Amino acid sequence: MRTRGIRWLAAVDEVGRGALGGPVSVGVVLISPDTESAPGGVRDSKLLSAAARERLVPALLAWAPGWAVGHASAAEIDLVGIIGALRLAGERAVASLPHMPDHVLLDGSHDWLTRPAPSLFDGAHESGDPRALPTYTLTVPVNVPVSVLVKADMSCSSVAAASVLAKTTRDAIMVELAGVHPAFGWEQNKGYASPDHLDALRRLGPCEQHRRSWAIPAGPQGAELREDEPRAVIVGPGGSGLGSAGASEGS
Repeated sequence: MRTRGIRWLAAVDEVGRGALGGPVSVGVVLISPDTESAPGGVRDSKLLSAAARERLVPALLAWAPGWAVGHASAAEIDLVGIIGALRLAGERAVASLPHMPDHVLLDGSHDWLTRPAPSLFDGAHESGDPRALPTYTLTVPVNVPVSVLVKADMSCSSVAAASVLAKTTRDAIMVELAGVHPAFGWEQNKGYASPDHLDALRRLGPCEQHRRSWAIPAGPQGAELREDEPRAVIVGPGGSGLGSAGASEGS
């Protein structure tokens, strides 16, 4: 980092991309050339038990100079597509950091964080463009170089740390939403296509926290559960809660 002139590197990973319900969440961990080695035991969140992830969180928060988890709701995913929603969640997370990074390291093979160049027909807001959101909260583009690395969460401890923070934060959201919609078993399946979740969808139909643009069971005669709850979710550094949209953060 120091030889490349990078003062602050943002390590980024996402969770919830393949879920049927709930938000997609993007975790960011900020490090500098002076940051010490990550706490022992940090690795891709998918390789850790829920208990192991939770045990790591206090050490990660004490270690990282800055961190944030941004979210895009199921409604936002439906409006702008999963790539646009990932970008929106990532922009929210980066905007919440205590320092703007000079460089971003993104897990995967595709840079979904950088906004595409405007087209000749930019006035027509297509799927994936956050401006298509009727209640879009303007975020700042991440105008810094982005490097992608396949399986970065396996080889880079800072990206693995971002995945752990994103996973534990999103899991807390899904547990809270399970209290509003107990039939779907979200406290266990976290919104993914488990047999019990699919069975509940067939019996009851989707609720407002489901991604309607995805191929999910419609329920009997298109049944649909509705609650007067916000369609975007936010978790703060001191706990979890429902809100309009945003990022949890720390420094």
